[in-house]
Amino acid sequence: MTKKDMQFKPVTHVLFDMDGLLLDTEVIYTRCTEEIAARYGKTYPWEVKLKQMGRTAPDLAKVIVEELGLPLLPWEYAAEARIIQEKSFTECQLMPGAEKLVRHLKSKKIPIAVATSSSEETFKLKTTNHREFFKIFDHIVFGSSDPEVKNGKPAPDIFLICASRFPDKPAPENCLVFEDAPNGVTAALAAGMQVVMVPDPRMDELNRSRATFCVDRLENFKPEVFGLPPYDSAAT
Repeated sequence: MTKKDMQFKPVTHVLFDMDGLLLDTEVIYTRCTEEIAARYGKTYPWEVKLKQMGRTAPDLAKVIVEELGLPLLPWEYAAEARIIQEKSFTECQLMPGAEKLVRHLKSKKIPIAVATSSSEETFKLKTTNHREFFKIFDHIVFGSSDPEVKNGKPAPDIFLICASRFPDKPAPENCLVFEDAPNGVTAALAAGMQVVMVPDPRMDELNRSRATFCVDRLENFKPEVFGLPPYDSAAT
């Protein structure tokens, strides 16, 4: 843990972001954007990446084109990016601790779901080697292709819709969100949920500070901090 252990409001349901949280895709997004930016004599600074992390595909493309001053329309950038990404997304690996935590919650009958800004089509590429893992979740909401998600992160829509699709429709305050991006943290808080942030090591304190709780690595999270069943001693 990056902070002294303390008890927060107990939760009953858990929602997970995907990119950079469950799957190590951010390095692919970074490499892709750097390659396209270089074609036009531009660089891709960390400050711009912060602004686009967690957004839906259309919003992401718009931010990158505008912030980098690329001589492209957002859809043109997205088309170029797609070609590069399709070659790499099938190589995505799970983040450290992701499988352990998800399987633990499932074994304890905690309702779990994914709220990703990806489209369903892109999700299928990214999860090529992890089909069985993603079947563990009760459901998955795709922010870039779900017609009910009118506004992407940092708006709260995706988390509210994701929670509403559990059969028992939990109140927002009973949901815990896991996120790696500031936009996702903002969205979760706007939805009235607690949020655990697992930030990129480069993330400054200001962007970490709004989260309910921060942990340096997902594998170091202690479920009991939020009233969830602790790991069995043999699994710790």
